[in-house]
Amino acid sequence: MSSSPTSSSNSDLGPLAVYMPLADVPCPVAVMLGTGSITLRECLALCVNSIVALRQSAGEDLSVVVNGVALARGEVVIVEDNASLRITEIIQPAPAKAVP
Repeated sequence: MSSSPTSSSNSDLGPLAVYMPLADVPCPVAVMLGTGSITLRECLALCVNSIVALRQSAGEDLSVVVNGVALARGEVVIVEDNASLRITEIIQPAPAKAVP
C-alpha cells in the first residue's frame, strides 16, 4: 500500500471508502503553540519584543486543529529546511450526543 492516501484502491480503505468523494476537499489546518489571556489594555500595548505568556509548558506537544476541531498533537521537526510537525498522538473525538 502506498503512503499516499489518494493512491489506495477504495477496497483497501474499508469503511473509509465512503469518504473518497471528499478526499480532495481542502481543510484549513492550524498548529497551535499555546493559549493565553491578556486584557484589552495589554493587547493595545503590544509592540515588537512584547512577550505574551502561554499556559503550556516549554517543550509540550503542539495541537493540530483541522477546520476548528482538535485532531492530533505533535512535535516540531525540520524537513528540508521547512518547519513541520510529527504527529505523536491522535485525539479521540468526543462521543456524539444523542438527539432526543
